[in-house]
Amino acid sequence: MKRVTGIGGIFFKAKDQAATLAWYRQHLGIESEDWGGFGFTWRDRADPEQVGYTVWSPFKGDTAYFDPGTQPFMVNYRVADLPALLAALREEGVQIVGEMVEEENGRFAWVLDPDGGKIELWEPVPSDQDPYLPPA
Repeated sequence: MKRVTGIGGIFFKAKDQAATLAWYRQHLGIESEDWGGFGFTWRDRADPEQVGYTVWSPFKGDTAYFDPGTQPFMVNYRVADLPALLAALREEGVQIVGEMVEEENGRFAWVLDPDGGKIELWEPVPSDQDPYLPPA
């Protein structure tokens, strides 16, 4: 079974979210969008018709979104078949946090790594169905 297919996002806590966004915009040219992050788009090597994106987003320093994780960042990994992966991870004794959820842009679930870091798993919808991608 194919497990991780890429990185879907990098999320990190910022002491001052607005100042952090301004610094990255000024010094590295990363423009944040209204929702507080940025999506770097790319094409799938095996299927160039499929467009993907990797999200970069600072969160407020007091966010609970990374809980019960103990680290100030969270990586989102793209996966091919989230229900099958979750079943395999359960059998392997991996701690799953909460239940899988379905959003407009795919399915999401969370696990903890051995150091207590929360990891987000994302099975994206096909790019032509993703509401966050502009029409081709």
